[in-house]
Amino acid sequence: MGNGRSRAEQKCYSQFLPEEQAEVDALFDTLSLDKDSSEALPRSFSLQALKNRIGEALPPEMVTRLYDGMQRVHPTGRAQGPGKGVSQEQFTVSLSHLLKGSSEERSLMILKMISAKEGPVKARDLQKFTEDLVGSVEHVLAHRQELKGWTRKKAPGTPTRVQALAAHLLSEMKLPDGSRPLGPHWLDHACDRATVEDWVFRVPHVATFLRVVIHQGFLVLCSSLDLATLVPQCQVGPGQEFDSVLDVLAVIFLNSHLAREQRYHWRLLFCSRLHGQSFSQLCGRITHRGPCLILLEDQDGHVFGGFASCPWEVKPQFQGDERCFLFSVSPSMAVYRHTGYNDHFMYLNCGQQTIPNGLGLGGQHDYFGLWVDADFGKGHSKAKPTCTTYNSPQLSSKENFRFDKMEVWAVGDPPESQLVQGKKSILDVDPEARALLEITGQTRHSEGLREAPEDDA
Repeated sequence: MGNGRSRAEQKCYSQFLPEEQAEVDALFDTLSLDKDSSEALPRSFSLQALKNRIGEALPPEMVTRLYDGMQRVHPTGRAQGPGKGVSQEQFTVSLSHLLKGSSEERSLMILKMISAKEGPVKARDLQKFTEDLVGSVEHVLAHRQELKGWTRKKAPGTPTRVQALAAHLLSEMKLPDGSRPLGPHWLDHACDRATVEDWVFRVPHVATFLRVVIHQGFLVLCSSLDLATLVPQCQVGPGQEFDSVLDVLAVIFLNSHLAREQRYHWRLLFCSRLHGQSFSQLCGRITHRGPCLILLEDQDGHVFGGFASCPWEVKPQFQGDERCFLFSVSPSMAVYRHTGYNDHFMYLNCGQQTIPNGLGLGGQHDYFGLWVDADFGKGHSKAKPTCTTYNSPQLSSKENFRFDKMEVWAVGDPPESQLVQGKKSILDVDPEARALLEITGQTRHSEGLREAPEDDA
């Protein structure tokens, strides 16, 4: 790389491929030649130059954090000094740590982006950084038109989706005394470098979000960033006006808990606003369609649901396996997985006289972790204190709730059986489902249950 580089800089450059080294150099040249860097030292750039470059792609607070963090890097052991700009050496080391660094190196950059002082930082300052990081990911994906059909709408009420996702990420932290971040008092804790390093190591989203901010903010080394498994493609029937209860941050959160092969695209199977407030419509559209996510928004604004790992079938027995889970999106984000207590993963039934008719996940008859009644529009989430199958708390605002909004998303590729069936109706290939639906009095309306071609797009 030439004799002009320090050992620290050469070490960082060794992590880049030759073409990547050239791209990093070219980006620094652009920044250092900006007219607003004229008063800075030779071969350095100013905060204003950085704002000129990425000020629209990233929120102002993140631009300032990046600049401060870079300027606080001292690879030679000597501080650059305030107002002296960011040198090429600092820029190179910073990008190396943020994009290709270890948990130790990334945690060092995070601490420098939070405070100029060496040593621990307050948990409330780490919380604010995490919220800025999450908000920056949402901002830059929207700016670069990488939302893939999802929105960045503001969810009503508090906390916001940014705050909810940040809180979820921070909930995985182990504080120095071994406790978890619970309640407002934890914000006064001091988080040292070991704590932050352990957090970065155990929560992959932190490193991923840092990479998204750098790659998409600077438009540098973008070929090494795979957004395909971060944000799935939203597939809705052509010409349909649709506003999901999910925004892009909720989608990123849920997508991260799916198997990798299921993260590339989501297909809308059922939406109560598009397909009607009808349990028979729900059954006809979700059975035999592969793994899917069930989403509900109750009348108090709580958003929650469950993941069905196996294709739904209409039958009077429990189904599914240990890959199923329940989750909450609003007001908090959390996932609740199988406890091993029982195998009551999924349940879908209708037309029976002696057992419940509806859709359920976890728990037991009349006491489900999540239940949608066949009398569409009402359900329950019972947990005293938690659901036996998933250890989940009450997900809805009220134990017995009413809802207007329900969505079901198939994830991953369609099952082979569906591809073979082509345009056949589920009712044509599943006599049991057809018979059960006929019991409910839907015989004359069965055409409305046929798969719509546009839903498979």
